[in-house]
Formats: sequence, C-alpha cells, structure tokens
Amino acid sequence: MTDGESGIEELVRAAVGGDLAALDRLLAAIRPDVLRMCARFLPDRLDAEDACQETLLAVAQGIGRFEGRSAFRTWLYRIAANRARSTYQLLRARFLAEAAGDVLPETPARQRTSVVAGTRIDLLEALAQLSPALAEPVVLRDLLGLAYAEIADGLGLPEGTVKSRIHEGRRRLRHSLNDEAM
Repeated sequence: MTDGESGIEELVRAAVGGDLAALDRLLAAIRPDVLRMCARFLPDRLDAEDACQETLLAVAQGIGRFEGRSAFRTWLYRIAANRARSTYQLLRARFLAEAAGDVLPETPARQRTSVVAGTRIDLLEALAQLSPALAEPVVLRDLLGLAYAEIADGLGLPEGTVKSRIHEGRRRLRHSLNDEAM
C-alpha cells in the first residue's frame, strides 16, 4: 500500500467513525480520481463533473454504512460507475424527450458532437441493454480497470462467477455494438 493509499484508508476509518473533518479531507483527496472515473463514461466534461458531484455526495451520505467488507476503492468505483450510468440515462431521456417534442434545442446536444462521444454513447446504450448483473462487472473490469478479485470481493461473488459474467457481458456488448454498426 502506498503512502497515499494508507492516508486514504486512515481518512476512511475516521470518516466512518463520524469525523466530519476527515470526511471533508477524504472527499477532497478522492475527487480527482472520481472525476477521471466518471469521464471514462461520459464524453462531456460538464456531465462527468455532474456525475462526480453525485458520487461524492453518495460517498458522504453513505460512508457511515461502509463496512470494509471490500476495499474502499472498490466501493467507491461501484458508486462512481452507478452515478455515471444514472447521469447518462438522465441525459439520454432528456435528449429523447427533446427529440420527440419536435422542438430542437437552441444548442446541439454536447453528447453528439464528436466521434469519441458517439463511441462512448454507443457503449453506454449497449450497457444499458444489459442486466445490472452483467453490466456492473464489465464496467468495473473494462472501464475502471479493477482486478477480478477486487470485483468479486466488492460484489460478494465468487471470482469464477465474476469472470463468467464479464465474458457473457462482453459477448452481448459485442453483439449489440456490431448490430448498431450495420
């Protein structure tokens, strides 16, 4: 464990115990990593920042319930992945509502303005079609880079089950993305 990680773990323990100053320092320390995680999901920086703020709020509200059964980093990644996916789903719903209303927004949707953004949106739409049991392990492994053991620990599943779900999730994603490309 690096000095930074041990410092984070100390802050986590203190925050879990109700130390509000430690919670403030913890949130400040993890914010850059959370923003990077959210940016892996959301093509627009402002959207990633919104998801980051939602994640930090969820950490602040839920830190007292963190039991340490998994690594803090794994717990944090799950929250960030879920908040980023929720932000995307909200943005998608708004976009579809605007499109259905036959009223064009004054500015083009930021999420539709680049090839990279289109690729991420295609991936997020394909992930949205997967069940959470398949999507979450794929996101934790392929987008956030967690090890199989960390994912298994965080999800409370055997490592073999995690590998199987990732394999099946990837297979379905490939199928879905290939269908969209045609």
